[in-house]
Parts: sequence; structure tokens; C-alpha cells
Amino acid sequence: MTTTTFRLIAPLAAVAALAGCMAGPAAQEPVQPPGIEPLPTAADDGLQERKPDLCKSSTYANYVGQPGSVIPTLGISKEYRIVEYRGIEPQNYDPNRMVFRLDAAGNISGVDCG
Repeated sequence: MTTTTFRLIAPLAAVAALAGCMAGPAAQEPVQPPGIEPLPTAADDGLQERKPDLCKSSTYANYVGQPGSVIPTLGISKEYRIVEYRGIEPQNYDPNRMVFRLDAAGNISGVDCG
């Protein structure tokens, strides 16, 4: 076998060997070591629970459809957050903070607590 042939065949052999390692039985449930608590699932992690309207967002529901530029003029004295359309929102939940969500046009599409 020449050096050129080896250079062409060696990468193919490596890919074939890796493919053989990847082919195996269907994914199985992970085994939980004894004495270690399992991690919570999305259904029981507590993040799904929303408290009642503690931030009183319902009082601002009539502004849905208005431009987001009206938010600073509302005279809100407590903490609030404005979430731009497709914007990144921190995942820290505060039931007393009001959240204004904007649509693609920059209008208020929803008001809730968080």
C-alpha cells in the first residue's frame, strides 16, 4: 500500500470505527446511584407555579396594543421589566415584578408578573 492510499483510507477507517461505536441499543433510562436524589423534572421543579396577580398587572391590561413607549409614562412606582420581541429574558422569577411583553411592532402584547 502506498502512502497516498493510506492517507485516503485511514480517515475512512476511523469514521467507520466511530460509527460502529455509536450504533448500539436504544437509549435506556439512566441508572440512579443509590443514596442520591434524582434531579427534579420540569413538571416538579416549582418553576411552573405562578402566584396570583401579586404585582397587580391586571390594572395595566388595558394598555395591551399600545406602543411600548407609553410604559415609562404610566408612573409605575414598583419594579417592572420590559421584554422586547424575541428578547432575552433573565429567568429569575419575582412575583412582585411586573413584566411588559412587546410584539414585533414594539406594541405591548401582554402584561404579567415575573
